[in-house]
Amino acid sequence: MIDALAASYTAFEGHRRLATGSLFEAARAAKQALARDEHAPILIFHNATSRQAEVDFRGTEEDVLARLPAEEPVPARDTAAPAPDAPRGPGRPKLGVVAREVTLLPRQWEWLNSQPGGASVALRKLVDEARRRHEATDRRRALQEAVDRFLLAMAGNLPHYEEATRAFYAKDQLRFEAATADWPADIRAHVLWLIEASEADYWVQ
Repeated sequence: MIDALAASYTAFEGHRRLATGSLFEAARAAKQALARDEHAPILIFHNATSRQAEVDFRGTEEDVLARLPAEEPVPARDTAAPAPDAPRGPGRPKLGVVAREVTLLPRQWEWLNSQPGGASVALRKLVDEARRRHEATDRRRALQEAVDRFLLAMAGNLPHYEEATRAFYAKDQLRFEAATADWPADIRAHVLWLIEASEADYWVQ
């Protein structure tokens, strides 16, 4: 997913899009909608994954925003990783590596240990190479999971939902647009935006 999606959220009131932006912007728009109608059906989606954001809407708008997590939360420190100020061995660069247990067969350990730099360096190189090789596939899978999750949450009861889903996975743009032609405009537009923002050539066969 591109950075713009990874850092953005979209708030919906029913089938109407309220706002797209940071979590603060989406939550503010949602709280304002609830101020107009306390029973408004509000959902906020993380655009990169289409997972729903949990927001506590009790209190004033300022209360709601104050309870939100920071825009860029600091990841929890792994217990196996050294503290930031922990002393390092002489000459060892601070790589930010994290120790994990890896289980391999003896012949695999033997091969890794014979590589320049040892097993750790060889494993990091193998992982980086695999990430580069599968980047396009991983990005497409993440897109499909995000769109599928959003479709299920917001369009599962709409007409031709199953046909639209099949067309999406088949990358048949004309069939998808035909199946969603009667959907609420904001739902349809959001799905198409997710696809375009994630992978502009998704529909290309």
